[in-house]
Amino acid sequence: MSDRTFHILTFGCQMNVNDSDWLARALVARGFTQAPLGKARVNIVNTCSVRDKPEQKVYSVLGRIRQATRKLPDAFAVVGGCVAQQIGAGFFTRFPQVRLVFGGDGSAMAPQAIERLCAEPGLRVSLLDFSEEYPERDAQLQSGPVPPSAFVNIMQGCDNFCAYCIVPYTRGRQKSRAADAVVRECAELVEHGAREITLLGQNVNSYGQDAEAARHATTADGGKAVTFAELLHRVAALPGLARLRFVTPHPKDIAPEVIDAFGTLDNLCPRLHLPMQSGSDRILKAMGRKYDMARYMDIVQRLKAARPDIQLSTDIIVGFPGETEQDFEDTLAAMRAVGFAASFSFCYSDRPGTRAAMLPGKLEPAEKAARLARLQEWQNDYTEQCLRNMVGTDTAVLLDGMSKKPDMAHGGGHEDGAGIPGGESWQGRDPYGQPVNVVLPARPERGPAGGPEGWLGRIVPVTIVEAKKHSLRGVLRA
Repeated sequence: MSDRTFHILTFGCQMNVNDSDWLARALVARGFTQAPLGKARVNIVNTCSVRDKPEQKVYSVLGRIRQATRKLPDAFAVVGGCVAQQIGAGFFTRFPQVRLVFGGDGSAMAPQAIERLCAEPGLRVSLLDFSEEYPERDAQLQSGPVPPSAFVNIMQGCDNFCAYCIVPYTRGRQKSRAADAVVRECAELVEHGAREITLLGQNVNSYGQDAEAARHATTADGGKAVTFAELLHRVAALPGLARLRFVTPHPKDIAPEVIDAFGTLDNLCPRLHLPMQSGSDRILKAMGRKYDMARYMDIVQRLKAARPDIQLSTDIIVGFPGETEQDFEDTLAAMRAVGFAASFSFCYSDRPGTRAAMLPGKLEPAEKAARLARLQEWQNDYTEQCLRNMVGTDTAVLLDGMSKKPDMAHGGGHEDGAGIPGGESWQGRDPYGQPVNVVLPARPERGPAGGPEGWLGRIVPVTIVEAKKHSLRGVLRA
């Protein structure tokens, strides 16, 4: 086994995925190589504490790592992300193989720490301090092409302190990244082959509003702090950028200029994730969300006016303390009124240290589960209808890899021309973010390993011919 091999397991949000991708590139740049679990010396777990009992899940994964590396005496584990920030050095006591824990602000220093741990077998390191500034990381772009869809962090942390949310305690207070650094990274990604960029933050709408913004999110000439709407326009103007997205906005901070951008920026995709959490004003107040349903529905109406074809998705918490049957019915009514193309819904669970954990009126697990099942049944039916409504439409698909449904290349039993002799089955996403599978002719352009890189990253015209439960199937348009 090489002394400089690593394996990363990632849980949670797109920010965690992006952090893991950056860490992998940073380690490769330092001479490390990726290896399967059981053959890697450095085993990294990037954690999330949003869901129920996250510590137990991490403990289970660390047990798997210990079992997989039992024949590798110099192997060790690293725990990063929100659970690392939450538990901290407690991992050292329970798991002797853990030698580094780091939080969100400590990720910038993790590659150097891992290098040091490889050189000093007896060392343990914790990187858990919060920074007052955005912890800018070294650019670690691959020397070759990057994925067609790339992610760029624009901020860290959150100042909202919603009653149920642990993010301000595990990610720290909000820190906006310098606008010039964001635009520079986006430009480099496009130069290396990215066609689509998603801007990431716990609350992107409040970008530039934190205390450090005047110093750290200003324009190059030292002018006023850049707003999120201004940042959108700067990134959207980059030559070669075909698609732009962002997550996650908070309804209380969404500016009219951001809504207007959906009607004025051609490459800003017509899909927005707008967390509602509940359709009850009483529950929204208890959650500390700082908006009511009148405000939320006004935002929805203005978004649809700016971009009539926009598709919305949302987050819903079912069974928040004190939620009555009427509160839940209000949520269902709001979902029907908006018509969400998709939703991410969960039963409420206590997060340590949050205000909601101390609230009375906790619901029984069976009641929460029953309400969640009702909500998800409606959403599944509505999502399937949304997909069926797209059959027969023309769209453009950004190809991001070979399809997991290779049988499509042989026609799949359909009589719509999907069977292409020698064809290749590909997958990608349309401007709304919907997954689309399509059969394409084999291209002559091949990479050095003979892989089908000729279609990767291309945007192709497609007609949708079939709706599946969670995806679409299309045929190449002449």
